[in-house]
Amino acid sequence: MGNAVFLLVAIAVSILGSLIIWYRQRRPKTFMSSIEEFQREMKALGRDPGRDSPRWHSSRARRLASRQPHDGERH
Repeated sequence: MGNAVFLLVAIAVSILGSLIIWYRQRRPKTFMSSIEEFQREMKALGRDPGRDSPRWHSSRARRLASRQPHDGERH
């Protein structure tokens, strides 16, 4: 009898844990939730407004600037 009770308790805890995880991970089904999710993704993909150019461009620009002749030098 003790083994059966232990098995039932383990199954109950497993089901309860599964329900909690499912409830926390489920997607909202409202109309506005899909729009808000899209806006979050677009914001995550967008550039920062304070940054003028992408990071790779600024490093390339620095390399090119270091190759350019300084005042008084010729090509």
